[in-house]
Amino acid sequence: MATTATYGSWPSPIGAALAAAHDGRPDYVGFVGDEVWWTAPRPTEDGRRALMRRRPDGTEESVLPAPWNVRSRVIEYGGQPWAGTVRDDGSPLVVFCHHPDQRLYAYEPDAPDGAAPRPLTPLSPVGGGLRWVDPVLRPERGEVWCVLEEFTGPGPTDLRRVIAAVPLDGSAAEDRSRVRELSDGHHRFVTGPRISPDGRQAAWIGWDHPRMPWDGTEVLLADITADGTFDRPRTVAGGPEESVPQIGWTPDGRLLHLSDRTGWWNLYRTATEGAEPVALCPRPEEFGGPLWTVGLSWFQPLDSGLIAVVHGTGANALGILDPESGELVDVAGPWTAWAATLAVHGTRVVGVAASPRSSAEVVELDTCTGRARVTGAPHSDPVDPAYYPEPQVRTFTGPGGREIHAHVFPPHHPEHAGPDDELPPFVIWAHGGPTGHSSLVLDLEIAYFTSRGIGVAEVNYGGSTGYGREYRERLREQWGVVDVEDCAAVARALADEGTADPARLAVRGGSAGGWTTAASLVHSDVYACGTIAYPILDPAGWATDETHDFESRYMDSLIGPVAEVPERYRERSPLEHIDKITAPFVLLQGLDDPICPPAQADRFLARMAGRGVPHAYLAFAGESHGFRKADTLIRALEAELSLYAQTFGVDRSDVPRLELRK
Repeated sequence: MATTATYGSWPSPIGAALAAAHDGRPDYVGFVGDEVWWTAPRPTEDGRRALMRRRPDGTEESVLPAPWNVRSRVIEYGGQPWAGTVRDDGSPLVVFCHHPDQRLYAYEPDAPDGAAPRPLTPLSPVGGGLRWVDPVLRPERGEVWCVLEEFTGPGPTDLRRVIAAVPLDGSAAEDRSRVRELSDGHHRFVTGPRISPDGRQAAWIGWDHPRMPWDGTEVLLADITADGTFDRPRTVAGGPEESVPQIGWTPDGRLLHLSDRTGWWNLYRTATEGAEPVALCPRPEEFGGPLWTVGLSWFQPLDSGLIAVVHGTGANALGILDPESGELVDVAGPWTAWAATLAVHGTRVVGVAASPRSSAEVVELDTCTGRARVTGAPHSDPVDPAYYPEPQVRTFTGPGGREIHAHVFPPHHPEHAGPDDELPPFVIWAHGGPTGHSSLVLDLEIAYFTSRGIGVAEVNYGGSTGYGREYRERLREQWGVVDVEDCAAVARALADEGTADPARLAVRGGSAGGWTTAASLVHSDVYACGTIAYPILDPAGWATDETHDFESRYMDSLIGPVAEVPERYRERSPLEHIDKITAPFVLLQGLDDPICPPAQADRFLARMAGRGVPHAYLAFAGESHGFRKADTLIRALEAELSLYAQTFGVDRSDVPRLELRK
């Protein structure tokens, strides 16, 4: 029989350290010969990304020891950081980007002499230096082709990007002139090249300010000359109002691309000159997503002519598509969310998938048998799964009757229940982006709260991906309005239906979600408190010189060009409406964040001082945008729980008390 106790006071075996240790997911899968390789988070190892491999005998091991950190900083969010191949003697060769210095390194992990990784690219004293991403190995040419991001000055937007060829012999490690530039720099942003099976053509994606890649991109195609240069680059797909997030070649040499030309990211066979592209499986659902990092993969052609695709609302299925008939067969299994990373080898398909009862795992499909199995980073329950939340997929009604998608996680505990005369507190989670999506997967941070008697609602507010272009463009020039209204509408609906206590509602989010949280505390009276993490607080400053190049013109579409609508920026800005904030909050900030810099938090807090509103500020040295270190994750999560306990009137002695100042 369940013990009755006040919501928010329940004991739980899911501690902050446990949640922190399981933060993040495997990513960037690939094949090196017959072996499956991927990157994996290591929160307890200073937040590094490890490169992993699965040996033929099933053994899973790290390719590189700490402190090697396989992560790129191109466009700050990075992308595909490694590529591997098998040499003629059967030994693997991997090229990877090391996060601390951003150099490319070559490594032969099975070499008998045990040599350390050797640098392939030089350092640069200018600005943020030289950065590399999305490598493609060309061993027949003795090179690796990839994206080069080069700072030309000290400012965050003083840079250029090109596709470049780096010698594998290490001769460019001290000599920048040894790097061959392949593209002409016409586009400010580019992806890595995709080489045709016959090696005679290269295709890549490019776009320019003020567009973001989900607004409009172009597919470039060039001939590869005998000396390895690009000739006659021409646009073959996409455009200013058509988003193409991925391209790829079929084994017989036909180019494919994703496009949202119909309002949904669908898969197309790229047109020959003068013809229209051919939709391979036209449906009102997504076969792609936003290109937040360079080199994402939602589809991969197989040798058989079939195509592995990730598709559905929020990319919730892996399917095998017959491009001739349009027939699509989904893979059986418990997984409800597939990441935008796929690789194929022969009849094998490998990806990363999770479910509400399992964390992200490396999953392999044998297309001959149709059998899918976990092949890497297998989920294991760190606690009894009876403590996991039971999610509900909900659609709410917002202003003007618009639909709002959300995942609702009521409080859940196998041995405790709340009093019959009490409603539980709820926290509204606003995802980052804001062009992003909350997937329906097991998250121990959510379980940390629900197992203690605090409900969580993840809101995929207007502007989120996964529901077509019309839904995500609800936020065009309406950021700080639609996102705030949609989150408040979900909170009110949960209270009105008797699911949540209307007096004990909170809001939280990081990055763009931090903006939505701060804006919600300004423009809404729904919430009793909020958790603001690495946020945008001053959009005018962010739209001028206070963020990185990739998003430096994002505000043009989210709010409007700052020079044309300055009053709109003042109206939306949390910084300009400090006097309207009356609810307690905690502000969490990484001191090394180049995307949402601490200078914005400093200005915000300076204006809050002496206003009598309880608040706390936790700043973390060595953390950038999004926390990765276990110690940081633990402190942030415990501070958030302490804020809720104090605000909701719940006694919790199992976390350090957050000191709130006024």
